[in-house]
Amino acid sequence: MMMAENDSSPSSSEKPNPKKNVHRFLGGGQVADILLWKRRNVSISIVAGATAFWWLFDRAGYSFLSFVANVLLLLVSILFFWAKSATLLNRPLPPLPDLKLSEDQVAQAAESTRLYINDVLAIAHDLTIKKDVKVFLEVFIGLWIVSYIGSFFSFPTVVYVGIIISFTIPALYEKYQDRVDERLSATHNVVVKQYRNVHGAVLSRIPSSARKEKKTQ
Repeated sequence: MMMAENDSSPSSSEKPNPKKNVHRFLGGGQVADILLWKRRNVSISIVAGATAFWWLFDRAGYSFLSFVANVLLLLVSILFFWAKSATLLNRPLPPLPDLKLSEDQVAQAAESTRLYINDVLAIAHDLTIKKDVKVFLEVFIGLWIVSYIGSFFSFPTVVYVGIIISFTIPALYEKYQDRVDERLSATHNVVVKQYRNVHGAVLSRIPSSARKEKKTQ
């Protein structure tokens, strides 16, 4: 009797509450680790680099072409004079790495590019062949939002904001997932309730004869 009561009591009160795996949703690889700050040094370096990029091209007024040319000019000058002085003073040459790409690196880059291209082609296929209205609306609204935001901000600012959002929203959601899901569920219930109230109010104003004719058609 006692064993039967102990076996039945805990299972009836507990409800499964599965949590979404944010790391798996982001791909589960090194990119997910970086976006979720699991590789903190790399994440800090990317955010710092993005901040420097935004400041140089948006605030300081540099153009991308002139910046790249100046950086390459400085790098080539340093390497050239280092190599010349090393030859004259009998010192070691600049410690340059092996400047060539391996087959594995090229294959990995090609595989990543292929996946992105296939995603774009799948969206194009849904738009043109399947004529998927949902995909069309998602693409249309997304492009319109980007165009609208781009009218207020420069391209470096948009890129910088996108990088900051990518490094903050997933990490914050993973940390406060239970609270966010609870708030989103409550908001969804309120929206559904308001929609039903409005829908019921609109239907109540339509004469019953008109509703019957609409159903029969």
